[in-house]
Amino acid sequence: MSKIAVVFWSGTGNTESMASAVAEGAKAKGAEAVIFTASEFKASQMDEYDAVAFGCPSMGAEELEECEFAPMFEGCKAKLSGKKIALFGSYGWGDGEWMRNWDEICRNSGANMACDFVICNEAPDDEAVAACQSLGSALV
Repeated sequence: MSKIAVVFWSGTGNTESMASAVAEGAKAKGAEAVIFTASEFKASQMDEYDAVAFGCPSMGAEELEECEFAPMFEGCKAKLSGKKIALFGSYGWGDGEWMRNWDEICRNSGANMACDFVICNEAPDDEAVAACQSLGSALV
């Protein structure tokens, strides 16, 4: 059985909703999916999981949340090479630049991207929830 970590930061609950849908998708494919907030997850845990989904909304000038998520993710970057991962997050403005930049960082770090990232404007609608479930399935 695949073991999947779903690691997220959410300020309004939108990205948290997306994380739940990602976990549902992984579980529907038979995986064990564990959800962590950014403050609960440590880089040392990366090796315990077959795949990791990272979720963070766009903050400020289209960047990752800087107090909890970005430091946690920075610690995980050294463990991305060869690791199956996927990215998701919500935004309230901009055009998704933060996610494209984040995806490029992961690819340049050698991550095995399980699928295209999923983003949604504000709260996830039915289409975004379905995309997050597919993202979770792709990690299995």
